[in-house]
Amino acid sequence: MGLVRSALDVIKRARRPFAILNFAYFGLVVCAMAFTALNPSLNAALLEAVGQSLSEGPLAPVLEAYLAKRVVLATALTVGINLAVGSFVTITLPSLIVPFSGLLMAALRALTWGVLFSPQTVPQIGAAELAAGLAIAILVFLEGEAYVLAALGAFLHGRAFLRPRSVGLQGHVRGYWEGLRIQARIYVLVALNLLLAAIYEVAIAVFAIPALMGR
Repeated sequence: MGLVRSALDVIKRARRPFAILNFAYFGLVVCAMAFTALNPSLNAALLEAVGQSLSEGPLAPVLEAYLAKRVVLATALTVGINLAVGSFVTITLPSLIVPFSGLLMAALRALTWGVLFSPQTVPQIGAAELAAGLAIAILVFLEGEAYVLAALGAFLHGRAFLRPRSVGLQGHVRGYWEGLRIQARIYVLVALNLLLAAIYEVAIAVFAIPALMGR
């Protein structure tokens, strides 16, 4: 609990940038959804690429775990991939090399998600389709919030490096390392968010949505 409180303290002290990043990230998701709704070929192309990655690419073991309803394995793989690739490699690592560059990667992920999860026209929309859509929207929020937190860590790290006085230090090197410590504290919340999102994703993908669709 001490680690969680420490991470929440960082968020409280950075309420304004955290709010701005939330607005920007989910705003981009919504804009991409709206654009893709008018250009459905984008959604079809991205779905095809994702499907190929899941069936033949490096994500094939994840799909196998979901299809076999191996809940624990599916959850572990989902958390591991989202934490290692979705958060660290995509957002955090670039920012450790070029300050703030991870923010651009987070924006790209938001746009990609908007294209991927854009609502498409279907012949008939019933209660099951609406419930499935709501379930997916909740998943987009839960997992997206983890990436917003990772983006906040990237921002705070870059600010500490370029403006070390913002963290009460002098010297860019000291600011860099303090920014790294701040990021490490935030990653506690990133990991918890991704764990919650993974549990939820496995639950809806393996049980809820197939039941709603009568499969």
